[in-house]
Amino acid sequence: MKPARIIILAVAVVSAGVAGFLALQIARGGAVSVIETQTVVEREPTINVLVAKESLPVGARLNPETVAWAAWPQGSIVEGFITDQARPDAIETLNGAIARMPIFNGEPIRQEKIADSSNRIMSSLLPSGKRAVATEISVATGAGGFILPNDRVDVIMVRKGEAGAYLTETVLSNVRVLAIDQQIQENPDGSKAVVGTTATLELTPDQTKVMAVAQQMAERLSLALRSVADAQEPDTGAADYLLSGGEGRPQVQVIKTGAIVNGDTPAAAQQ
Repeated sequence: MKPARIIILAVAVVSAGVAGFLALQIARGGAVSVIETQTVVEREPTINVLVAKESLPVGARLNPETVAWAAWPQGSIVEGFITDQARPDAIETLNGAIARMPIFNGEPIRQEKIADSSNRIMSSLLPSGKRAVATEISVATGAGGFILPNDRVDVIMVRKGEAGAYLTETVLSNVRVLAIDQQIQENPDGSKAVVGTTATLELTPDQTKVMAVAQQMAERLSLALRSVADAQEPDTGAADYLLSGGEGRPQVQVIKTGAIVNGDTPAAAQQ
């Protein structure tokens, strides 16, 4: 027999022997050593952050049933979050605090989104420097009852000119509705809104003056509902000619024969 064939036969016999031995070990319940490589994943340290347990609309009050501590990655903590390290008694001390802006389920509670727990809800909802001004509305002047708190509206003044013709003008643009009558939040159950008779608007001091003059001059004030997409547009615009001049008289633009004449003329003289 040739040496090559002898070598091949020997290798086959040894392989068969090893295979038989392994099969015998497995059959007897013997353990076969297998080297496993495990990847160790280090978890980022966490800090407990105060979060909402349910969605909170504007005007809702915080309580132990609506907020809780939740683990938050330490590297994702930003200024304004309420942590158990800085304020371990936050759930107790914030009991009754008012949501100034909508807070969604699972969202961290930020200090700038809540106000103190006093009963003065409306003053707590007002940002610094803003004023709350009420105006009468109806189905005809309030977008058919579809205006809800936190919507944006234009205030349109309708009045009679000297010639007897009706004039219309947008005196305030994109202002926020704080409340409809005493309702400061949307119905949480999704029920139809009740048509109110008074809308409370969030205005700047100058807009407050414009609104006061417009309420005296107007035959009717109407609220035009704005799109949600307009929420980021400026909301401080107003009809400047309704603001008082240096001596307290309305400073207006008088239009005569198509030309604009500036002067301190009573507002009723505008055409």
